[in-house]
Amino acid sequence: MNNEKHLVVISGPSGSGKDTVVKRLMELHPEIELSISATTREIRPGEKDGVNYVYLTKEEFERRIRDDEILEYAQYCGNYYGTPKSEVDKRLDNGTTVILVIEVIGAGNVKRIYPGAVTIFVRPPSYGELEDRLRGRGTESEEEIQKRLARAVEEMEYAVDYDEVVVNDKIDECAQEIYALIQKHQQADEEDTY
Repeated sequence: MNNEKHLVVISGPSGSGKDTVVKRLMELHPEIELSISATTREIRPGEKDGVNYVYLTKEEFERRIRDDEILEYAQYCGNYYGTPKSEVDKRLDNGTTVILVIEVIGAGNVKRIYPGAVTIFVRPPSYGELEDRLRGRGTESEEEIQKRLARAVEEMEYAVDYDEVVVNDKIDECAQEIYALIQKHQQADEEDTY
């Protein structure tokens, strides 16, 4: 696909700040869009189908998996969450830069389907900072924090498989660095087509 360069996959361990950085990136560059995920969980008050999520039945989600209409997915608390291929393709067909914030395994699947996609791994400045961020949330038990830290160490090993790696020390600087990397890859791809 000619517009694959407009697909940006961002991953990083829990506590790396990837969601905060992507939110800031989109505030600074509103032309960038976040792909809308699909889920089988119930719609919550105030949410809108097609805005917060694409809400599907379990049977419909599983049908879409079988028909290769879901790029990547995971199950949490008995519900499916995933990326509908149609949501990505619609934006790519319009030449819109679209971001997926997904786990490392899902990122590998997306890169196989869209080899021209740009993959960016967001790292915390240090393991100590990562631990401080997780503890600072105050939302998890010690056991959950230890699990997240162990998972973070595993996920960091995948960083070598990404096109780019950035360190999230300061949110604005990290967001601008990601934007510069997106621009670099898109310009390099355009030069290759001439």
